[in-house]
Parts: sequence; structure tokens; C-alpha cells
Amino acid sequence: MLKFVKNHMESITGIEIYPIISLLIFFIFFVALFWWVVTAKKDYIKTVSNMPLDNQNNNNIS
Repeated sequence: MLKFVKNHMESITGIEIYPIISLLIFFIFFVALFWWVVTAKKDYIKTVSNMPLDNQNNNNIS
């Protein structure tokens, strides 16, 4: 089955660009995510990390 798919993919012209594009999208996404995490403000991270706990307390009070 894999041999059939490989032979079929080799017959398509211009298909070699798609793995490169996929790798670039993957790499750019994770570099941007890493940059956002590194530059995020500590107050924002603390506020967001406490949101589930605050929501649970609000549900118990209501």
C-alpha cells in the first residue's frame, strides 16, 4: 500500500514544495508561541493561571 502511494506521489509535479511549506508553518508557529511565552507579562500569566480556581470558588458561592 505504501509503495502505491509513494509511486503515485512521485508522479505529481510540484509536490515536493508541500513538505517544506508544512515544516515552515510548524516551525514559525512554535517560534512565535515560544516568543509570546518568553515576552508575556508575569501578572498576566498569574491572572490566567488563577482563573480556574476563581471560577470554582464563584460556583460554590452561587
